[in-house]
Amino acid sequence: MASTREAYGKALEALGDKYDFYVFDADLSEATKTNLFAKKFPERFFEAGIAESNLMGMAAGFAACGATVFASTFAMFSAGRAYEQIRNSIAYPNLNVKIAATHAGVLIGPDGGSHQCIEDLSLMRTIPNMTVLCPSDAAQAMSCVEEALKYQGPVYLRFGRNSSPDIYKNDVKFTIGKGFELKGGKDGTIIAVGDMVYEALLASEELEKSGFSVRVIDMPSIKPIDEELIVKAAKETGFIVTAEDHNIIGGLGSAVCEVTSQYCPVQVVRVGVKDKFGRSGSKAELAECYGLNSKAIVTAFCDREKD
Repeated sequence: MASTREAYGKALEALGDKYDFYVFDADLSEATKTNLFAKKFPERFFEAGIAESNLMGMAAGFAACGATVFASTFAMFSAGRAYEQIRNSIAYPNLNVKIAATHAGVLIGPDGGSHQCIEDLSLMRTIPNMTVLCPSDAAQAMSCVEEALKYQGPVYLRFGRNSSPDIYKNDVKFTIGKGFELKGGKDGTIIAVGDMVYEALLASEELEKSGFSVRVIDMPSIKPIDEELIVKAAKETGFIVTAEDHNIIGGLGSAVCEVTSQYCPVQVVRVGVKDKFGRSGSKAELAECYGLNSKAIVTAFCDREKD
């Protein structure tokens, strides 16, 4: 069991021998784990300091000259502070920059609301040319980084701070635009992302005790999203619960609703941060406070059944 940010750092270190790319950071290399790449490939690592907008501008400049660049910092500083540079300097000219954002969501713990970015999926997926990915465990994160590296164009990669339970084996194959059906079911579907995928699996097991057969889908590719898999689940199970460590406005839940409303209208209940800022606390305390656990998913599923 490891965090997805740790897997990101290990992936860069491992892929540095196989691919030619650069890594930039904004004075957070120990936290984002880019320090592993910096130690092994110092000539391909650049430190921008506490200047995230400059970080994105530097990355754009290198990419405009034909390089592939990973630009790393916390999600709040990349999607938030450097939004304009990402939009106008990276996405608008469709440059080959991979924005690796760690410490995303409320479940990062005690850093508090100023650092707990719950808007990044919404901000990034509405930018034209931007691909948005959020792996659920370390093995998937490793594969995700390589796929982002091979993809031509800007990519936003969302990583967590804390360790995530293992869901996949090391040979998992991540594909941009595709989700993973982890468990079959006919009475409803839970579509989750990031840390909430494990909670979705726990919720499905709990619901089974009450006689429900619940499908579980991991949707690590937020944009492009796997419309075919969503429509299939909507048609076959008739009800969807989405689960994400993000504002319920604009993230995975909104993306799923956009698909179902167009192709197969069904009820969608969104589990996530209900349009509130975060606060300081342990991961467990925050999960309980904001309803980011299996209990909240079970409640969302069962409350619907009572309607």
